[in-house]
Amino acid sequence: MSFIKDFKAFAFKGNVVDLAIAVIIGAAFSAIVASLVKDIITPLILTPALDAVGAKNIAELKWGEVTYGNFLAAVINFLVIALVLFIIIKKVVIFQKKEAEKPEAPPVLSSTDKLLTEIKEELQKR
Repeated sequence: MSFIKDFKAFAFKGNVVDLAIAVIIGAAFSAIVASLVKDIITPLILTPALDAVGAKNIAELKWGEVTYGNFLAAVINFLVIALVLFIIIKKVVIFQKKEAEKPEAPPVLSSTDKLLTEIKEELQKR
């Protein structure tokens, strides 16, 4: 019984659940980036380069007997993901700095502290 209880405590900790959600979102994001590269970047940017080397598809790129087109697509995917993550992280850091720079509200004084402050101000005026 202790094993099951320990496993529940481990599996449902906040960090483990957050990590699982991040992995799922990351997989979906990876699919979006793969589609961006395959359906937009490759046709718009790489088509002239592919035509120049006589390939219809990026997977057909060869250097001698070595096919490197899929590797090139993976590198492009990585660069796009890295760029997007860099932009997101940079914006988050800027947002966090702005939040940290916000001045804190002055502490609320009790009625005794207010009275003492007023007495102090009156004494300073004299």
